[in-house]
Amino acid sequence: MTATTHNSVETTLKPVLVLDSGIGGLTVLREARVLMPERGFIYIADDAGFPYGGWEEDALRERLLALFARLIETHQPEICIVACNTAFTLAGAALREKFPDMTFVGTVPAIKPAAERTHSGLVSVLATPGTVKRAYTRDLIQSFASQCHVRLVGSENLARMAEAWIRGEAISDEAVLAEISPCFIEEEGRRTDIVVLACTHYPFMANVFRRLAPWPVDWLDPAEAIARQARRKVELVEGAEHPEGFDVAIFTSGQPDFTTRRLMQGFGLKIAAPTA
Repeated sequence: MTATTHNSVETTLKPVLVLDSGIGGLTVLREARVLMPERGFIYIADDAGFPYGGWEEDALRERLLALFARLIETHQPEICIVACNTAFTLAGAALREKFPDMTFVGTVPAIKPAAERTHSGLVSVLATPGTVKRAYTRDLIQSFASQCHVRLVGSENLARMAEAWIRGEAISDEAVLAEISPCFIEEEGRRTDIVVLACTHYPFMANVFRRLAPWPVDWLDPAEAIARQARRKVELVEGAEHPEGFDVAIFTSGQPDFTTRRLMQGFGLKIAAPTA
């Protein structure tokens, strides 16, 4: 926490905590820092649990509740941004129930805006298997996109591939195309025109997706909308300056590799040791 003086009144600004299973949540962090320049950020990469998509639901829910209990006690954040569709669609309600005094901003598939924007009525949701099978996701479709044909595409491999891509590793076009091809549907003269990127890792590869897509579509990235929601929930303190010593990144494994450390530096994040 950092004290800042404004009009002779000392105000304590608590940090914003952003969590993802890996480094995909940096897409959300990037937008949130623009909108909340006066706040310090703590980025939590739960790489010890990555990828979330393959976890059993009960085990992952328990992991997230225990992890947030430690994080909230240690860092006393103003707000927690769960920058992971898989985590929030599974544990968002449980987190709010267990920590009623904490504000959680979640990441959910951008099905509502996709349904509002589509012209063809054919929308695909590119996600992890965990997000695809969630009742939360089905409820979003029922509530906001019942007039559309929504195809849920649960990729087993794309989150790992995106992590590798972000770190500068080579990924073959064939491998990427195999993951995104099911998103593209042609039906009675209509074509898919929107693909929802329902994993925060995926926007890092959006340019690759655009290049390989069989026809142009709108790749819907929710990062900016998540950041705007967080900004609405956090009081804007006029005259406050970004605190020294922030922003930091914490990897739950405690062992980010050299390439990951360089990536964090590129985002202006210092690596900090995980708390016990």
